[in-house]
Amino acid sequence: MSSFLRRLALRPARWLLPAGVDQVVLPLLAARSLRAFADGFVAVLLPAYLLSLGLGTLQVGVLSTATMLGSAFATLAVGAWGHRFAPARLLRGAGLLMAATGAGFAGLSAFWPLLVVAFFGTLNPSSGDVSVFLPLEHSRLAGSAQGAARTALFARYSVLGALFASLGALAAAVPDALARHTSVSHLAALRAMFGLYALTGVAVWWLYRGTAAGAADRPSAAPAAVPLGPSRRIVLRLAALFCIDSFAGGLVVNALFSLWLLQRFGLSLAQAGVFFFCSGLLSAASQLAAPRVARRIGLLNTMVFTHIPANLCLIAAALIPNPQVAMALLLVRAALSQMDVPTRSAYVMAVVTPAERAAAASFTAVPRSLAAALSPTLAAAMLATGWIALPLVACGALKTAYDLVLWRACRHEVLDEH
Repeated sequence: MSSFLRRLALRPARWLLPAGVDQVVLPLLAARSLRAFADGFVAVLLPAYLLSLGLGTLQVGVLSTATMLGSAFATLAVGAWGHRFAPARLLRGAGLLMAATGAGFAGLSAFWPLLVVAFFGTLNPSSGDVSVFLPLEHSRLAGSAQGAARTALFARYSVLGALFASLGALAAAVPDALARHTSVSHLAALRAMFGLYALTGVAVWWLYRGTAAGAADRPSAAPAAVPLGPSRRIVLRLAALFCIDSFAGGLVVNALFSLWLLQRFGLSLAQAGVFFFCSGLLSAASQLAAPRVARRIGLLNTMVFTHIPANLCLIAAALIPNPQVAMALLLVRAALSQMDVPTRSAYVMAVVTPAERAAAASFTAVPRSLAAALSPTLAAAMLATGWIALPLVACGALKTAYDLVLWRACRHEVLDEH
């Protein structure tokens, strides 16, 4: 009965799959959607929740750093030793860890216990996916498609993430509405949202059980996962370059970007949620278009030449005092800045051998997580000292440098489309 209900729930989503892609990946897409929804409201609510607990701006940045640093070490462990375990078992464990993380944040109030939960948990204060889920899901998706179908599959994976993250950001208005129209206190309403995050982890665990069942019913032609070997050189080069991009992105993770909007323009949580909802929709639309652009100009060119204009918009938004113009520039940035997400994932999978894909996904994700973990505390310190524009300007400048170096270093690499 459970298996029948799972298939029934996923049947309407079959249109998501590109031609030639097995339906075994549908639970992965559904789990990605649920995780993105939870990440969407947590990223907006996290600073308000921590401030309501009596913590300071710098402590918000430290906790954001801890969440990303812990994710980096967990992802590194998956890359180094994950090939020894069944991927489905690791995914189910990650789902249970997500549930425990939400329960910890909902029930704790002191800084140090929250710091421990943040480090060992799955909380994601950024706009992208920098968690232990990423390499596990990417390796399974990559083995389910080839060539253009693989890029299209990663695009759908990223689009679902962006869409549901935007819906999650819109849900950030729920605590204000509950506090205003019921007897529930604002702090209790914020705690309830972290309880919802925990329940989402349980749902994700259940969906991952579906991936295990589906995979068991199908003989796999994919080679067994192995540590990095022939592709070590290009993976290390990409990992080093991704450090720059992620360190820059960590300066404007959604939790701190939300804080920036609250301080710079005096937005309410509901207004900030609407902004992130709109920017998420634009990001989703651009990621959906990314495979078509990549077919015309290539994966690497799509990654680089859509990113640079987005960086310039971010710098301009930080310096322009007019709020309407600044918000418009930020929306333009949202329409361009995420086109590299599905193409980057497809590019990494295409420059390594099939057996190395899980390790490559981990070892390119780890530096991104580590580098991104260093910068939220720095950005929070800038905001706390009144340097409001500096995190955005530094982010845009560093990302532009990354784009140029990436294009020069990797433009001659040969891709494996199988």
